[in-house]
Amino acid sequence: MFKEFKAFIMTGNVIDLAVAVILAGAVGLVVNGFVSDIAMPIVGHFAGGLDFADLKVVLDPAVVAADGTVEKPENAIRYGAWINAIINLITVGLVLFAIVKAYNKTKKPEPVVEEAPKGPTEIDLLTEIRDALKK
Repeated sequence: MFKEFKAFIMTGNVIDLAVAVILAGAVGLVVNGFVSDIAMPIVGHFAGGLDFADLKVVLDPAVVAADGTVEKPENAIRYGAWINAIINLITVGLVLFAIVKAYNKTKKPEPVVEEAPKGPTEIDLLTEIRDALKK
C-alpha cells in the first residue's frame, strides 16, 4: 500500500496540483492586499471619505454598564461590510482577468493544421469500377 501511495504522490499531476494550490494561496494574499490596501481607500476617497465597513442599521443598541463594560453587544445589519465584499469580489475578478489575459498573450498560438484533402470514398471507387466494367 505504501508503494502505491508513493507512486500516486510522485505523479506529475499531484505535484502540479500542490504547486498550483500553494501559488493560488499566495496570489490570493497579493490580490486581497491590493483590494484592501489600495483599491478600497481609492473607492472610499471618491465616495467622500466614506468607509463602507462602518455602514450599518442598528436593530438593538449595545447595553453598556456604568463601568464601561458591554453587557449586551449591539445587534446590527452590517450592510457596509457586504458592500465591501461585493467591491472586493469585483476587484479580485478584474485583477485575475488581467492576469489571465496577460498570461494568454505570452503563450504562442497553436499552429493551425490543415487537413489533407480527402480522396474518394470506397463507395465512389466501387461505383467507378462497376461503371468501367459495364463499358
